[in-house]
Amino acid sequence: MSYKIFEHDPLLLPFEKDIELRMDNYAKKKLSLVGKEGSLSDFANGHDYFGFHKTDDGWVYREWAPAADEVYLTGDFVDWRWLDLRMTPLGNGVFEIFVKGRETLYNGCHVSAIIRRGEKLLQRIPLYIRRVEQDPVTFTWCGVIVDEPEYKWKKKSFTPKKDLYIYECHIGMAQEKEGLGTYLEFKDNILPRIKDLGYNTIQIMAIMEHPYYGSFGYQVSSFFAASSKFGTPNQLKELIDAAHSMGIAVLLDVVHSHAVKNTAEGINEFDGTTHQFFHEGNRGDHPAWGTKLFNYNKNEVIHFLLSNLKFWMEEYHFDGFRFDGVTSMIYHDHGLGVAFTDYSKYFSLNTDTEAITYLQLANEMIREVNPKAITIAEDMSAMPGMCLPIAEGGIGFDYRLAMGAPDMWIKLLKNIPDESWDMWQIWCELTGRRPAEKDIGYAESHDQALVGDKTIMFRLCDSKMYTSMSKFTPDPVIDRGMALHKMIRMVTMTLGGEGYLNFMGNEFGHPEWIDFPREGNGWSHFYCRRQWHLADDPNLRYGDLREFDKAMVALTSDRKIFRKKPKCLFIGNDDKVINYERGGLVFAFNFHPTMSYEGYWITVPTPGKYKVILSTDDEEFGGYGRASKEYIYTATKHPDKKAKLQIYLPARSAVCLIKIKDKE
Repeated sequence: MSYKIFEHDPLLLPFEKDIELRMDNYAKKKLSLVGKEGSLSDFANGHDYFGFHKTDDGWVYREWAPAADEVYLTGDFVDWRWLDLRMTPLGNGVFEIFVKGRETLYNGCHVSAIIRRGEKLLQRIPLYIRRVEQDPVTFTWCGVIVDEPEYKWKKKSFTPKKDLYIYECHIGMAQEKEGLGTYLEFKDNILPRIKDLGYNTIQIMAIMEHPYYGSFGYQVSSFFAASSKFGTPNQLKELIDAAHSMGIAVLLDVVHSHAVKNTAEGINEFDGTTHQFFHEGNRGDHPAWGTKLFNYNKNEVIHFLLSNLKFWMEEYHFDGFRFDGVTSMIYHDHGLGVAFTDYSKYFSLNTDTEAITYLQLANEMIREVNPKAITIAEDMSAMPGMCLPIAEGGIGFDYRLAMGAPDMWIKLLKNIPDESWDMWQIWCELTGRRPAEKDIGYAESHDQALVGDKTIMFRLCDSKMYTSMSKFTPDPVIDRGMALHKMIRMVTMTLGGEGYLNFMGNEFGHPEWIDFPREGNGWSHFYCRRQWHLADDPNLRYGDLREFDKAMVALTSDRKIFRKKPKCLFIGNDDKVINYERGGLVFAFNFHPTMSYEGYWITVPTPGKYKVILSTDDEEFGGYGRASKEYIYTATKHPDKKAKLQIYLPARSAVCLIKIKDKE
């Protein structure tokens, strides 16, 4: 059978057997899970069976612990006695207990499972628990019963916008205060800001419970528990409901690439064995992250993970997922230090075909639950077919994060003077993607804002941000930083993908890095917050950057440019000029640090009249207003058969033009 992936990319034909193996593995695994007629959505119901469930006359608790000899339930509702709460084995590693009385277990009740394996007694947090809390005195974590009133959704159904403008965010550090932000504070204080900026999607990090706050949520312990650090389950639902009411989709930053190795807090060795969820030996340990790696070939593990995805969609109404660490999942060496320079690197003994099969199953199951759901892969390797439908030989994601773009900007800003930047390198990096596959473009994300790294604005301005961001203290370093910050974002948004992502605060050049509370900083939250007042202060220049970001989003979303491919019109490497068209908009960038061009010929798609509708140099965005928005430019056909017009193109600035009718 020939798959459409080969029509998209004929260079894959030498690897036809590898693609066929991909599809055979997927078909065989699906058959083993659901048979010929079953659906993955019906299969992925572990959360409805396992865990705690209230009945008419009490509670049922079920657990999966295949290596356990006995399992007991305990908690503060019985003063932590456990011998009289022995669970009944049902076979296949499943244990069950009925607790009589609807009020015996109650909202906020602390519970644990006691696992006996041989001579060992292990206290564990239940696998499917929906809330976990840390004791403020002992710092131990414990499962918590959730018995809140059923949340009444105001917005019962929601359809995400087709063109994604993603605001990447973190609940805990979203507020101005030096402390943990909450779900409700985010709803009240941050959602209106996101709506005003024009972003139509939020991607929330660190929702799945994690014991170490400084992990950014990437070392998950309880996969079905919304982090108690920020509030209650109903408060998270209220946040998502409010976002939907504003027309904002909500994506979960899901971590199925690994799990925290902790045994007291996590799922590692829940039943006394590593192999319950993870590979044994070196294959089960991530050498760089110090975490545990799932065995994606094990049907019970697939059941757990697929149920997890379905749970977040059904229980909390998430609109999709950004899958973390996909590159780490799909290669045995986790892609560490590998340059994916030719196709053979994707199809070798290093490829973890079991992980690829799991990702295909996950994408199919997600669409069965919600056909409108969005999935994004964090894959820096550019695995062919990652963002093609499964039926075409792909893995099924909608988008891949364009991770090469931020790396390019960092290298340019760190190592190469402005006057030596290669315009062709910028063009090729921002436009290069797999045939028929879609990218989410971004100039920087949370990764570039962490301690040890720098945001783009911090790299551009460094310590001057502390002294010279006032509108009343002109400074050439700040002028350069402001100009390039706007240009880098504009060229990345308009070239870098079929969607766009920004980390919260970066749109206005947030001056501080992210440093989570830790021993080295005295457990301070000072650098783990967002200083929104800087952008709100009319005397500071941060607000100019914010307003430019807002204008970019409005312009490109109105014109729906993500639905069109960019067309290169002219690149002048000596002049440091990039000139292209996308979605009916013409862009001209002059990255030269000193050379302003009077009467510069730029190419446009067709002859006619044009005017500037957005410029990085507009005074309202902190520029000098050197590009006129009133002047009407006339493009005529030249001997080379291209339509061109002459325009003043100032140094370190970019303009966006649109063709107008004569009467305009």
